[in-house]
Amino acid sequence: MIFSWRKNKLGFLTKLKKELPGVDSGSEIAIPSHYMCPISLDLMKDPVILSTGITYDRESIEKWIDGGNFSCPVTKQDLTVFDLIPNHALRRLIQDWCVANRSYGIERIPTPRIPVSPYEVKEICSRISIATQRSDSKRCSELMGKIRNWAKESERNRRCIVNGGTGDVLAASFEHFAGVSIEKHVGLLEEILLVLTCVYPVAIEGLSKLGSADSLKCLVSFLVGKDLSPKQSAIFVLKELLAADRRYVNSLAAIEGVSEALVSIIRDPLCPSATKSSLTAIFYMILPSDIGEKMALKFVELGLVSQLLEFLVDAEKSLCEKALGILDGICDYKQGREKLYNNALTIPLLVKKILRVSELATEYSLSILLKLCKSGEKGENEVRVEAAQLGAFQKILVLLQVGCGGDMKDKVTEMLKLLNLYKDRLDCIDSSMHFKYLKKSF
Repeated sequence: MIFSWRKNKLGFLTKLKKELPGVDSGSEIAIPSHYMCPISLDLMKDPVILSTGITYDRESIEKWIDGGNFSCPVTKQDLTVFDLIPNHALRRLIQDWCVANRSYGIERIPTPRIPVSPYEVKEICSRISIATQRSDSKRCSELMGKIRNWAKESERNRRCIVNGGTGDVLAASFEHFAGVSIEKHVGLLEEILLVLTCVYPVAIEGLSKLGSADSLKCLVSFLVGKDLSPKQSAIFVLKELLAADRRYVNSLAAIEGVSEALVSIIRDPLCPSATKSSLTAIFYMILPSDIGEKMALKFVELGLVSQLLEFLVDAEKSLCEKALGILDGICDYKQGREKLYNNALTIPLLVKKILRVSELATEYSLSILLKLCKSGEKGENEVRVEAAQLGAFQKILVLLQVGCGGDMKDKVTEMLKLLNLYKDRLDCIDSSMHFKYLKKSF
């Protein structure tokens, strides 16, 4: 259906012309101007009154205020109060008008739900805190359901819940009931965790609660369990926790079964978001630290290298970058390099990912190749030969031609020197010819 808006000569009414089956194409529906939002000029679905007395559609005026505009669009008065009061009388008139014109195909505007207010969020947070102190799991469960329903209703509600500090309150409740008894309160803990994923991010105070020994033990128990929903929520929270503060790596690594659970999520994917979260968590756990090497070797023993190489064959961009980042970290250690040397997929995949995925993936691929080519270990010469035969030399020339800077340029230059010994195997001519060849090949 095609809508066209225009004002009549007197300016009191706006016409909506609508082509409908069985209706004369010249028919026009008169839309009273006070039924339309002054900002969007669309029929109002949820009319609200601003402090200046002017009525707007809720969505339009919220976008106006969120955009940093603190004056009334019509009167230009500065706003000191930002409360939006529902105009129920006007909304009913608009609904009646829609019903009266339903023969033209106009649907009745549904009665909107009243959005949650900051006061309501503050009140429910207070109730959760009290119920938590009393270890009243039943009452906490009821309140969790209410928050979850609020968050589902609209993005505006979710933002209001997040801004009200709900995440910190939920984190404190999770820590409390996890400390009392995971087995006794498993249902409530799963529910808290599910709601928690809807109201992220969590402030520093909330993170400290989620990073406590009791909370981490509970998160890992969900991670190694068979239920999919709490497992997805647990891996999401762990990923956010490690990304926010790496000091939790030591505490997490000390819990039995966490490494195996993370690898199993990659081996038997639950969903793309869970796989991404697992890869991110592993990446943070193997970064240089007191236990970085220990964790990297643990993942190598669990078969992560071969798992990631198989995963890289058809992984999408984000997953590919994360997998290559992990392999780059593992490649810092001898056992990790040995696993890569012994896998037939390693060099073909690394060369293929150069210039095919993203700049970050290219940098990781080059970094891994460099570590394999200059390790001083048995197999480095075979890596150089295979990489040259598979086209790494030509791709690196392209990187130089298209331009790269910083660390990437250093890696490209160093890799070019290492492969230069094998360029005679490629029947290369000159850089310009390489570039023409690569434009056709890649």
